[in-house]
Amino acid sequence: MMIAKREVWKYPEAVKVWVGKYRHSHNLLHWHPDCELLYVEKGSIDVFCERQTHRLTRGEALYIDGGRVHYMSACEADTTLIVIIFDYEILKPYLGEVRLLHPRLRGNYDIPAVYRTVRDILLRKAPFCGLDATAHIMLLMADIFRGEEVAPRPAQDETDKRFMSLIEQVAEKPECFTFSDAASFMGMSAGYFSRYFHSATGLTFSGFLNYARVEHAIELMRTKEYTMTEIADRAGFGTVRNFNRVFHAVTGYSPRTLPESFRLRDDFVYPMAAPFDPTLHDCELLESAGR
Repeated sequence: MMIAKREVWKYPEAVKVWVGKYRHSHNLLHWHPDCELLYVEKGSIDVFCERQTHRLTRGEALYIDGGRVHYMSACEADTTLIVIIFDYEILKPYLGEVRLLHPRLRGNYDIPAVYRTVRDILLRKAPFCGLDATAHIMLLMADIFRGEEVAPRPAQDETDKRFMSLIEQVAEKPECFTFSDAASFMGMSAGYFSRYFHSATGLTFSGFLNYARVEHAIELMRTKEYTMTEIADRAGFGTVRNFNRVFHAVTGYSPRTLPESFRLRDDFVYPMAAPFDPTLHDCELLESAGR
C-alpha cells in the first residue's frame, strides 16, 4: 500500500475475506473499496474515519465502510488489533441503500470469536472455505446492522471524487503540486481548502505533501543517478536547504546519512509538531489468513 492511495486487496480465488491481528498498528491516509472491521483486543488506538478521530479501547470496535478515507495510530506499543477485511460486494445486495450512522459500534458483538472461526477456516483451505468464511461474515454483519443505527447511503458527490483524485495524484507526482495548485484543482479558496483537507483527513496538506515528496526523494536516491541538488529539485523541494530540513523531520536522518536498509514505511503519520522517532513505529503483523 502506498501513501494516500487506493489500496487494492487481492484475495485468493473464491475467497473474499482477509483476517489478521496487528501489534502497535499504524498506517497513513488511504482507502479501499473493501469494508474493514476493527476490534481492540488490548490497549487503545486512534482511528480517523468519517471526518473525526475515534479513540478505541479494549473491547471496542469500529466499522469502516468501503471507499472511506481513514488511518489509525496505536496509543501504546502493546496495543493488539483484530482486523477483518472483506469485499463490499458481499453486503451490497442487502446494504446498497443504507449505511451505519456511526462507524464506532455501540452494541456488543462477538467479533473475536468470528475472527478465530474465519481464520481457522481460511487456514485449513478446505473445499468451499471462501463460502464458509463469507457466511460467517454475513451473519456477523447482519447482527451489527440490526443492532446499530442506520441511515440512507448518500451518493458520492463530485467534490469527494475530485478530492480522492487529488490525493492520489499528489502521491504519484508530489513535485508537480503546491498548496495553491491543490486548492485550484479542488476549485476552492486557500482558506476553505485548508479547512476541507484537514476535516477530510485529519492532516495538514503541507504535512501530507512533504511525506509524499520525501518518499519520492528516497526512490530517486536508491537509483544513485542524481546529485542531492537534482533530487531536491526533482522531488519538488526547490532548495537543498528545504530538502534537508523536511527530510530529517520525516525520516529522522539527513539525506546523506540515511541507512541503506531504511524503508519509509506506509504506517507513518507525518508529525505536525513533535519530532519523529522512527523506532516508535514498529507495527507488526502477528497472524493472518486469506491472502
